[in-house]
Amino acid sequence: MEYDIIYSGRFYFRGSYRDLEVGVKDGVIRGIGKAMTGGPRKTLEGAILPAGTDIHVHFRDPGETDKEDFITGSTSALFGGTTTVYDMPNNRIPVNNYSVFDDKLSIVKSKSFCDFGLYSLYDGRNADVISRKSSGIKIFLGGSTNAIPVGDIPHADLEKINALQVPVVFHGEDSACLSRHFIQEEHDLKEHDLARPEECELESAKVISNLPLDRKIMAHVSSPGTVASLAENVKKEVTPHHLLLNNAMNLGSWGKVNPPLRKPESQDALMRQFREGRFDVLSTDHAPHTEHDKEEFYQASSGIPGVETRLPLMLYLVSAKIIDLDLLIRTASENPASIMGIRKGKIEPGFFADFIAVKFSDIRRINQDRLHSKSPISPFHGFNAVFPITVIMRGETVIDKYELVEDRRGIFTGDLETVER
Repeated sequence: MEYDIIYSGRFYFRGSYRDLEVGVKDGVIRGIGKAMTGGPRKTLEGAILPAGTDIHVHFRDPGETDKEDFITGSTSALFGGTTTVYDMPNNRIPVNNYSVFDDKLSIVKSKSFCDFGLYSLYDGRNADVISRKSSGIKIFLGGSTNAIPVGDIPHADLEKINALQVPVVFHGEDSACLSRHFIQEEHDLKEHDLARPEECELESAKVISNLPLDRKIMAHVSSPGTVASLAENVKKEVTPHHLLLNNAMNLGSWGKVNPPLRKPESQDALMRQFREGRFDVLSTDHAPHTEHDKEEFYQASSGIPGVETRLPLMLYLVSAKIIDLDLLIRTASENPASIMGIRKGKIEPGFFADFIAVKFSDIRRINQDRLHSKSPISPFHGFNAVFPITVIMRGETVIDKYELVEDRRGIFTGDLETVER
């Protein structure tokens, strides 16, 4: 076979490092072996791993592009080793019908440096007008940014949502529970935790478990008790901020997020569960805000940027032997892609050639002044990280020696060939 390019280097392939060559044709891995012929060659430095897929980002585009847009958000993703993102629908104009969905798609498709999917919002009244192009459905059981909570979901609507055959992602905080614990003026992270306690997440987990939907994901689990409360058929998502941060840290409003950062004991237990393999997906819930939005804690918007730091933070934990590489690849690359039905997340024939090259010895401290989000102030400032040297997306180099190759080439995942679901 004639290949467009043959990459050579030390690939992490089927559970171990091997010196291999990978032949790529039309963006897809077509051959893996040694001493391959039939195309131009490029040698990659460092360890070569599958690139990341992040199924939970808020790029704010359109509507709040002072906070983020698809240019800056997708650029940040690539610098962090993520080649595919799925953007949430709670924009200022909610993506709750096919017309708004098409408008959003037309706006962002020319901006994205990475591949992307788009969710639609189920608001309790719109099951008949959700776009069939939707990559997934988002349902808020508790209120959050630009989102009104959904109460009881009619059985007819559940059937219509199921018929779309896409993942349904839940913001799992029970609305009635949040009302019971409401604090008029919160002053710090501990009070924010008291206002949105773990019990609200646990109550929501029971609701999600009992809904007759085929493909359910509980987003950003923050309580270690939630894992045991969820049914086996519910995929469990966790974020780096809930694994690595807690409400005793001096983060101010930059640590304010929904669901909240928990007490150190809960954070430690959540990390133990992650290390034990009890989570399916590691996502960011990347949600940047302006400095103005974060000025005063009691009125600050909730959300933390993270799409650029997710993999680098975790790659450092791999280098420090705190988590296993297989676990990271499974939760940050393989499972997210599989759940969303795209042929990414594995270095295997037939999968898109999306991979990153890293040097585990090149440990850097995260410097928020060098991140690429419009709102880069990060609670992870100063944390150790391992950033990718090179990022390959569908066979093309998009980050080379830590620098962006400036040619927007992201594709809507609905236009990529999909694997059987």
